[in-house]
Amino acid sequence: MSSTSLHIRQILLPQQIGADLTRELVECWVAVSNDGGAVGFPFPPVTAADVNPAAHRLISDLDPQLSRLVIGMVDGALAGWLNIRRDPHPLVAHWGTVHHVQSHPEHRGRGIGATLMNHARQIARDEMNLEQLHLAARSGIGLEDFYGRLGYTEIGRRRGAYRLTPEDDRDEILMALAPL
Repeated sequence: MSSTSLHIRQILLPQQIGADLTRELVECWVAVSNDGGAVGFPFPPVTAADVNPAAHRLISDLDPQLSRLVIGMVDGALAGWLNIRRDPHPLVAHWGTVHHVQSHPEHRGRGIGATLMNHARQIARDEMNLEQLHLAARSGIGLEDFYGRLGYTEIGRRRGAYRLTPEDDRDEILMALAPL
């Protein structure tokens, strides 16, 4: 993907995201979930009615120091997004977490996810003054390889943490990127 066709921006406050972008975010989340993405809704199919409460909670929690959306736009349409969070407690305020990394299925294979993750790293380090980023990934779909190519390393694993069906338990893979 050429750098001119993907526009990355941050959303720091709830009032910075309008109804149209909120709708696109929900539509992307639904499309990714229904395409098998491990983004918080493991039992497709899901609808906008399923995703709306989670999206509105995420948006209402936006705060420049604690939670940011990083979005990627292609030709004016949302192509992908992620959320960076930090816990304000002094004991853990030096590291943050990355959540809901997704690229719309119509835009897959163009490097949007990697570009969003690289921007998240810069934002975490340069703007949020974080020293580490952590994430949790579901095993069995190659996410650990994707994040590994971006410099993340496995720091732990919760065996059988996710039961997708009675015959299909998946591990939760804990990964970290440090230093940023």
